[in-house]
Amino acid sequence: MNGEVRDRFEIPKEMRSIAEASFGQARKAFEKFLANAQAAAGSIEERGETVRAGAKDINAKAFSYAERNVQASLDYAQSLLHAKDLTEVTRLHGEYVKAQMGALTEQANEMGKVAARAAMDAAKPKV
Repeated sequence: MNGEVRDRFEIPKEMRSIAEASFGQARKAFEKFLANAQAAAGSIEERGETVRAGAKDINAKAFSYAERNVQASLDYAQSLLHAKDLTEVTRLHGEYVKAQMGALTEQANEMGKVAARAAMDAAKPKV
């Protein structure tokens, strides 16, 4: 045998067919994996938008409540400056505490609803 024939390597036809089929399946599996990964990334981005929108709503509510509460506190402090006696200070304080407790209860309920809505929106399947 000459050197050229001895160094030549030939894959049998059956083995070549099996290998080609395996590569074809691997290529299809990879393409499917890639498509699914891209779809998942898109879904995550959409969810991120939903979560950001929910967080934006919560932040807007929180700032609104903070502004209202600070204004109420400033109004209360100003009313105390004009109180004529201890009885009026006590009355003003009672009114302020009662109003703030009502406001805080309402604010907590509203924040709970906004947070629940944001969580539900984030959990909804995207179509």
